[in-house]
Amino acid sequence: MTSPLEQKIRITGPSIVTANRTADGAVIYRNRSKGWSTDLTDAAIVRNADEARALLAEAVADDVGAVGSYIAPVALRDGEPVKPGNLREHIRQSGVTIDLLPVSA
Repeated sequence: MTSPLEQKIRITGPSIVTANRTADGAVIYRNRSKGWSTDLTDAAIVRNADEARALLAEAVADDVGAVGSYIAPVALRDGEPVKPGNLREHIRQSGVTIDLLPVSA
């Protein structure tokens, strides 16, 4: 298995570095202060592969309290807060948003 830093990084739009907190599994985002936040609006936005690689390298080096750091897309629209850029990230941020009905025996 290769580390995230050995993988080819391709950025097609605004992106962030995200992981899960080891203490409780919460979704966390790397911020410009070289720390982690549970608020997506605090996340450092990267726009090219070099920026993404540098932010990911910081996150991987500072893996105390975080696991599985990777780059994820975000959606930026004028006047709106930062939002997840795909369905997977939306589910990670919000949790499952459908009701599961009990299965009868």
